[in-house]
Amino acid sequence: MQRLEQLRAWLASTLPGQAFDLAPASADASFRRYFRATFADGSPSRIVMDAPPEKEDVRPWLHVAELFRAAGAHVPEVLAQDLEQGFLLLSDLGSTTYLQALKTQDDPQRAAHLYADALGSLAAIQCASRPGVLPEYDRALLLRELQLFPEWYVARHKGVTLTEAETATLNATFDKILASNLAEPQVFVHRDYHSRNLMLLEPADGLGANPGIIDFQDAVYGPISYDLVSLFKDAYIRWDEEFILDLLIRYWETAKKLGLPVREEFADFHRDFEWMGVQRHIKVLGIFARLYHRDGKDGYLADMPLVMDYLRRACKRYRDLGPLLKLLDRLEPEDVQVGYTF
Repeated sequence: MQRLEQLRAWLASTLPGQAFDLAPASADASFRRYFRATFADGSPSRIVMDAPPEKEDVRPWLHVAELFRAAGAHVPEVLAQDLEQGFLLLSDLGSTTYLQALKTQDDPQRAAHLYADALGSLAAIQCASRPGVLPEYDRALLLRELQLFPEWYVARHKGVTLTEAETATLNATFDKILASNLAEPQVFVHRDYHSRNLMLLEPADGLGANPGIIDFQDAVYGPISYDLVSLFKDAYIRWDEEFILDLLIRYWETAKKLGLPVREEFADFHRDFEWMGVQRHIKVLGIFARLYHRDGKDGYLADMPLVMDYLRRACKRYRDLGPLLKLLDRLEPEDVQVGYTF
């Protein structure tokens, strides 16, 4: 309560003479909280970010917001800031996420348009990429994410102790995954470019608009396929592979025309995409398990089966991932196993 009172006092001093109401806007997997401020005089609503300084640093958020805005992406405008207290006053990008819009509108054509908008914004960000500006998505960071899986998913969530042979096999598989990931061309990477972090912006003319983009503070310089994995192999909504492949091909063709460093052959690009997905799915399973067991957030448990399904499908397609599939079968036996092998 004391923290909320501090936030109210800061907002009152920032907007003197304006009566306002605060209501929770959203929360994420970190310690950040967001509130929507509405005003008695009918002024546009604002979003207030509460990032406790001892838990969160708002400076990376501000840095990435500046980079993405300069690239032409639609990110919240910073209207006021207090770095010492960890408060930001932001423009309001609305309350409808892509996820909400896609689940309430069962319209494949509408979905294709929304994803085309999202790909346009992503390409703009990628075209603005340059090294040395954001932290590198290097081997150490990618591996640290993978290690969340044996620690939090296997040992803590499933209660399984791996044998020495299984641990060695898992580590060898991690090496192969990382070799593929690190061989990719590099660009700016949002790192959570999915349906919960894209806001539906409806322009007055109804012709479509770039999505509002949020939750980008962990952006890095890394593999070009990463954000595509986040977008199309979304932990919160499933799409048919035909739909994903069609959009992925369209992105690849456009990226080549824009001069982005995608693979010359689509088959190679798609393999990068699949193997990058394996890294992300392994990480996400570990994160979701940690959010539940360490942080008491059980809302992500319902999303685990979809992530595991993505992981299994990829493992069935590539012989080098066979040992990982065998381990997954031990953790969660599957009755029917079908798939293609390349």
